[in-house]
Amino acid sequence: MTEKYAVVVIGGGAAGLSAALVLGRARHRALVVDAGEPRNAPAAHMQGYLTRDGMPPAEFLAAGREELARYGVELVRDRVVEVTRGEDLTVAQGEDFTVAPGEDLTVAQGEDFSVAQGEDLTVPQGEGFTVVLAGGRTVRARRLVVATGLKDELPAVAGVAERFGRDVLHCPFCHGWEVRDQPFGVLATGPASVHQALMVSQWSKDVRFFLHTVTEDELSDEDLRRLAAAGVEVVPGEVAGLVIEDDRLTGVRLTDGTTHPRSVLFLAPRAVPQTGLLERLGAELHETPFGAYPVVDPTGLTTVPGVWAAGNAIGFAEQVVHAASGGYRAASAIVGDLLMTDLDAVARG
Repeated sequence: MTEKYAVVVIGGGAAGLSAALVLGRARHRALVVDAGEPRNAPAAHMQGYLTRDGMPPAEFLAAGREELARYGVELVRDRVVEVTRGEDLTVAQGEDFTVAPGEDLTVAQGEDFSVAQGEDLTVPQGEGFTVVLAGGRTVRARRLVVATGLKDELPAVAGVAERFGRDVLHCPFCHGWEVRDQPFGVLATGPASVHQALMVSQWSKDVRFFLHTVTEDELSDEDLRRLAAAGVEVVPGEVAGLVIEDDRLTGVRLTDGTTHPRSVLFLAPRAVPQTGLLERLGAELHETPFGAYPVVDPTGLTTVPGVWAAGNAIGFAEQVVHAASGGYRAASAIVGDLLMTDLDAVARG
């Protein structure tokens, strides 16, 4: 028998766990399906979250899962492979059929039901979604929260992937204080990397901007003026790899053989939003410089009725604190939506 939940939350990061916490406290049966692949897993600590500044991400998530257990929220380590919306079922006269909107309903041949002669009978399956997990389990949900986040695609430079989250970083707000006043490098992944080079100068006055595959001609006059004003040194030439000594970054090596002593390297990974499930449900997406994300209202409701999204599933720049807030907003909207739907059903008789 297919298990039924008020809400299935897809993704067990800050957004998903926060949504599930609110749903559990509102006495809704909720299931969190977590593939166990948080975006911030490479980082030793997370920063800028009031009262949790410096906490390891894994410890933060473990504390969240522990809180959910107090409210009866179920959490499973699995992956959602398919989601389908409930659709109307049309059955020709004289056939048997079974539908399951909430409880299974079976009408056998010969039993009475009203339908005009020569017409088929259409029975609504009811609101909700069928969710299929990789492990073989299938569940039903009245509402969905999609908190599948995004993946960071790193440039193919030797040493970058191995050092990412340690001394190869992407967010100065997340890591700038911990590496302040050290010699910074910024690896250009496109002309927009100028912004990153300028921003990190807030945390160090020794910044070198490695153009890598970007040419100086691609930088505007305004870019060059601002870089000069910030004291950022522009270094043309392709980066061959990083210099690692005693398990720490000590330099950036160019293809011409020159090495620039650096202790920290910032870069902007290519954001790859995990929107596959939303797209299959028919959610409208909008293009941004950081990928395509679902169109949502202020609560995170997508263009698909009954489907909310939160965290990095709706945008590149959602930090942990933003993600948790977004999950809370989505869940509180769902609680109200379910209540009004049920009250309207009672009122209709």
